[in-house]
Amino acid sequence: MRMTSCQSPLMDDACRAIAGYVAARLGLPVRFVDELPWPERYRQLDAGMIDVAWICGAPYVRRVDAGADIELLAAPVWVGPRYGDQPVYFSDVVVRRESRFATFADLRGAIWAYNEPGSFSGYEVMRHHLAAQGLDGSFFAAWVESGAHGRSLELVYSGVADVAAIDSTVLEAESARRPQLRDALRVLAVFGPNPMPPWVVSRHVAPATRARLRELFTAMHVDSAGRAILQAGGMARFVAVTDTDYDPTRRVLEVTAGVKL
Repeated sequence: MRMTSCQSPLMDDACRAIAGYVAARLGLPVRFVDELPWPERYRQLDAGMIDVAWICGAPYVRRVDAGADIELLAAPVWVGPRYGDQPVYFSDVVVRRESRFATFADLRGAIWAYNEPGSFSGYEVMRHHLAAQGLDGSFFAAWVESGAHGRSLELVYSGVADVAAIDSTVLEAESARRPQLRDALRVLAVFGPNPMPPWVVSRHVAPATRARLRELFTAMHVDSAGRAILQAGGMARFVAVTDTDYDPTRRVLEVTAGVKL
């Protein structure tokens, strides 16, 4: 079995541990694929070459609605009161602490850094917010694709960009790992809550194995070894999710489809 993640590289250690946990419980060899760029990981998931993946909500919706042969396994519940013990996260709009920006409206003419155009948290939510105000990408003087949330933070930190929308779980992890970011940046606005990026499984995996995987994920928190893996990754547990849980993501994408950037 091949597993991968299209989330922040900060979560790769936790994902490797999850892969090892699954391998031990299923009695099957499981390989965590982390050496490929994200587009290739998605391509291999689409081609049935990757069996299990942790993907963003927007790519999930786009794939399922286009008839992709994948289904939901589970989604993580993050530790922290802001998450309300639910499988949700936020997009935190960050700027430099000393910048002149006091409200979102002050960002007119600023430079926006986003991680990549497939991202819900870093790209689509910003476009949705603009559209809700009758605006489009021309609100910003320029925008730059960074390639990752961590890189977007670096661009804002260094002054190359003025603003970025960052997955709240990534911002928390990066702030803990690099206190200089926490001290130099501030959150100007918060978008969300949004449905948490889900783990999905290819339907070419045997139905009994898919069912067993779902059981393993959603019971990890009651097993001492599983609970330790979750805690190390900042997660409380995995919960079952359904396709309709991602309808809020669909509604955002329906709006942003018409937003010029």
